[in-house]
Amino acid sequence: MRAANTPGTERTGHVVVIGGGIAGLAAAHRLLAGGARVTVLEASGRLGGKLRAGEIEGVPVDLGAESMLARRPEAVELARAVGLGDRLQPPATATASLWTRGGLRPMPKGHVMGVPGDLAPLAASGVISEEGLARIARDRELPPTPVGEDVALGEFIAARLGREVVDRLVEPLLGGVYAGDVYRTSMRASVPTLFDVARSARPLTEGVRELTERAARRQDGPVFMGIDGGIGRLPLAVADAVRAAGGEIRTEAPVRELRRTADGWTVAVDGADGPPVVAADAVVLAVPAPAAARLLTGLSPVASAELATVDYASMALVTMAFRRDAILGVDALAERSGFLVPPVDGRTIKAATFSSRKWGWLRDADPDLFVLRTSIGRFDDEADLKRDDADLVRMSLADLGEAVGLTARPVATRVDRWDGGLPQYPVGHLDRVARIRAEVAKVPGLAVCGALYDGVGIPACVGSGRKAADELLGTLAATLEPGSGAGERE
Repeated sequence: MRAANTPGTERTGHVVVIGGGIAGLAAAHRLLAGGARVTVLEASGRLGGKLRAGEIEGVPVDLGAESMLARRPEAVELARAVGLGDRLQPPATATASLWTRGGLRPMPKGHVMGVPGDLAPLAASGVISEEGLARIARDRELPPTPVGEDVALGEFIAARLGREVVDRLVEPLLGGVYAGDVYRTSMRASVPTLFDVARSARPLTEGVRELTERAARRQDGPVFMGIDGGIGRLPLAVADAVRAAGGEIRTEAPVRELRRTADGWTVAVDGADGPPVVAADAVVLAVPAPAAARLLTGLSPVASAELATVDYASMALVTMAFRRDAILGVDALAERSGFLVPPVDGRTIKAATFSSRKWGWLRDADPDLFVLRTSIGRFDDEADLKRDDADLVRMSLADLGEAVGLTARPVATRVDRWDGGLPQYPVGHLDRVARIRAEVAKVPGLAVCGALYDGVGIPACVGSGRKAADELLGTLAATLEPGSGAGERE
């Protein structure tokens, strides 16, 4: 690809990216590298989507996602490309636990998203009852369970290993990713490696054991990675790189309407800054499903209708700062990176992260302060989110007191609500995505990307943005004559 913003470089056209989350920014970054001229339009007043940097008591923290999968390379590559390579840091500790059956229990090793491959560490953890362990052992005796083209993850695992594994292990782990109901979640979309094992008709535990052994052999670095100062720095750094390469970024610029023209697109924009209509050769839609459905109503009614069926889960993050000398006697805060909570246990919080223990950069920012956060809310379990911020803090402290014996009062708190933050991946999700993309492909010069399509993790979103950019770069290169000036229209 041609370098962006190099004197004498011929641009391949003007692309408008609608949405300034990490997927849209990754698409813009890739488009500029491919020689396109780019305008990013973000409806809100800030960039980053579900990645958000902030602070509490003067200490930088993440107010959204806090880590990214390092084994999948896209996000780490992007961080390095925008100058954050020296800020990448693995967790200082990753000794998470499960708060279940009345106590904190170690997360058993040798599993894939909670599905065990080795019963010994599972038995030692105390997470599963004797009856539950006996039920898991029956997996080898059961006839194959049909999966077809897709199957609900929870239903399949319950059929093979019993509901205890689903309720005590799989649900809290997968809930941390999708905030969804594992009994409705697509196995093929959410954990494709398990789907492959399921289709092989082998005992599930046997296949999982091989997967974990294979992963252990090839592991040559940390599983997860953070960024000094917070993952929320990533979209800001990408935005700076986009601007430096000649891209334009407008915030508080909601798109009202998209129209196809004889030679491209017109994008009608609300907002006080910038022109109300932007002409483009191509468009990337990097917005959640409801916004995409609205913009595609007249352009692609079938895609719009499919997008309108997508469900989203809401959640809240409660961040609290304590004086370190006030929590010295709470051993769990010094020994663990946090814990997950199975919904079956009926608690308010779904997880707790001991941020100052997990991230060395946060601990070093103020050694006298200890920061932790809890998460509340899942799909179809959002009643607590109707409470006010003070109630969510109070309920979080009550659960923390019971889980780890924390009685200290925080010196600062904040609550960040992510309404409709996480798309749900039900059975058939990948087929739905394929139908959406097939319909979008019928509209020349249009591509879609984001958490809905290729995975909710940061690397998946970056990869989705890159994929959309590459599709349009190929289209523009084939349809625009060099030197035509098409990319300079306003």
